Amino acid sequence: MAQGRRVERLAALIRREISELLRNGIKDQRVQQGLVSITEVEVAGDLQHCRVFVSVLGSEAERSEAMAGLRSAAPFVKGELARRLQMRRTPEVIFQLDRALERGSSVLGLLQRLEQERSEGDGAAAAADGEAG
Repeated sequence: MAQGRRVERLAALIRREISELLRNGIKDQRVQQGLVSITEVEVAGDLQHCRVFVSVLGSEAERSEAMAGLRSAAPFVKGELARRLQMRRTPEVIFQLDRALERGSSVLGLLQRLEQERSEGDGAAAAADGEAG
């Protein structure tokens, strides 16, 4: 179980360091266009690969530009992680777009629309009952 805790601790450290790099280290304008945030970091058990899930707020074009910028900055990010974390072997960094926030907001929008339709239906039924009585 110590191996699992080590991987979780490393994932938390990588998340913190990449967040810092997103704020101050990566100078690519494509990354700065959309609001980029890290949602999750998964580190493989053998510590060879690190999957970084990012959420990008903005249009689809801004999303694709930001992801292209992140992918091109991956070697720089790996080098910075090696320097900052002082590991014997630094995992390969793979950026993936996380659409969970986007899906969550669309589900919330659907629920709000359903609630609105339901309240409008109740108002129409009450008005029909008032006219009948």
